[in-house]
Amino acid sequence: MIKIDNSIKPSDLKKKIDLFWEISGEKIKLIDKNYDVSKGSPVFTVNGEYTTRGWTEWTQGFQFGSAILQFDATGENYYLENGRKATLEKMAPHISHTGVHDHGFNNLSTYGNLHRLMNEGKIQFNEWEKNFYELAIKISGAVQASRWTNTKDGGFIYSFNGPHSLFVDTIRSCRILMTSHLLGHVFQGEGDLRISLLERAIKHISATAKYSVFYGEGRDNYDIWGRTAHESVFNTKDGNFRCPNAQQGYTGFSTWTRGLAWAMCGFAEELELLQKIKDEELALVGGKTEIEKMMLKGARATCDFYIENTPVCGIPYWDTGAPNLHQLGDYLNRPADPYNEWEPVDSSAAAIGTQGLLRLGKYLKEKGETKAGKRYWQAGLTVVHSLLNYPYLSTDPNHQGLILHSIYHQPNGWDNVPAGQKIACGESSMWGDYHAREVALYLQRIINNEEYYTFFGCVK
Repeated sequence: MIKIDNSIKPSDLKKKIDLFWEISGEKIKLIDKNYDVSKGSPVFTVNGEYTTRGWTEWTQGFQFGSAILQFDATGENYYLENGRKATLEKMAPHISHTGVHDHGFNNLSTYGNLHRLMNEGKIQFNEWEKNFYELAIKISGAVQASRWTNTKDGGFIYSFNGPHSLFVDTIRSCRILMTSHLLGHVFQGEGDLRISLLERAIKHISATAKYSVFYGEGRDNYDIWGRTAHESVFNTKDGNFRCPNAQQGYTGFSTWTRGLAWAMCGFAEELELLQKIKDEELALVGGKTEIEKMMLKGARATCDFYIENTPVCGIPYWDTGAPNLHQLGDYLNRPADPYNEWEPVDSSAAAIGTQGLLRLGKYLKEKGETKAGKRYWQAGLTVVHSLLNYPYLSTDPNHQGLILHSIYHQPNGWDNVPAGQKIACGESSMWGDYHAREVALYLQRIINNEEYYTFFGCVK
């Protein structure tokens, strides 16, 4: 269980965040200099060098988005121009990509962040450029919404596995539907049928809350508060739920911690957005009270599970049901050991999940639930403190990764096992590095009393 440090304040992390951005900039330049772009998108490191993996191009937005976040944090134009140029030259196929569920990753990390910076006055206003970013977001949201499976009680954006497959991490792609909707866009289907992007986003979030998250309500023999399943499988003929499953997790009855982290972050940031949508709009898709109740239950359950099933330092192992965890003894009551002989940790889950903890904590405190809000907020700060320290922050100038000990696909054996080690360790991922940058920016803005960082900052 995380040993929550109630003494940490955001300002206490300022020096660590400043050092983080210094190292981060060096890593971006190192990748720019050495990575062979002809190989495709960089995904994860092998012996400290970024490589690719031909699954989907789901990490390219994180690469270029990292440069944009670096500019946001430091004001150094090199990174702005880097991110701008790459977005223009490389990201267009991601807007029209009908084969993935990753639009909320790729396109908000690039077009969305650039549009946000213009809204905030951090880059010079240009109407044509603004319209370019806005159109990209609008179309991306509609394309994502087209990957739709109807169920008996709603529907969901299906994963690249096919129409039967709901992934827990796809909750973060709802961001692109929400921003597209807020920019005034609508998805048009057959016969010019106008389909609300807000409605599809809410239905998907609801499906995730109902089928991907467990609440100790007896759905199966392993139903406990906050457990998540990576994949929920449906019968596409009658719309009925069939079973939980896992792709990157150990089983459908254990919790893959990066999937858990996506849910934590997704529910929390959508709760924040909910406050910006008019009640009359929400009345058409279930009503604000019920939607907020559903999202809050999902956020609290997943964040509680993370706190209770993660070692004291806040860095989780890759799956809470990993088959050799028992070999580690009382592993939850001591810091995670990325160099153990049995099961890998996954720092990328921490980088993602800590935003969920922080955002949920802030949300609850503002709602008057001070005690509960403080618990999540301080848990988030505890995780960040660990991420910005040894052995997770990569200080080797020759290592292209920023946050060490990330895991991609443990069941498939895709992750590098360094010489002399028995498990995958010492490597980084593009999503882990990006989300570490995102949470560092989130806290830096709070420390400096700047505009609060949200994904929907691209909408005014």
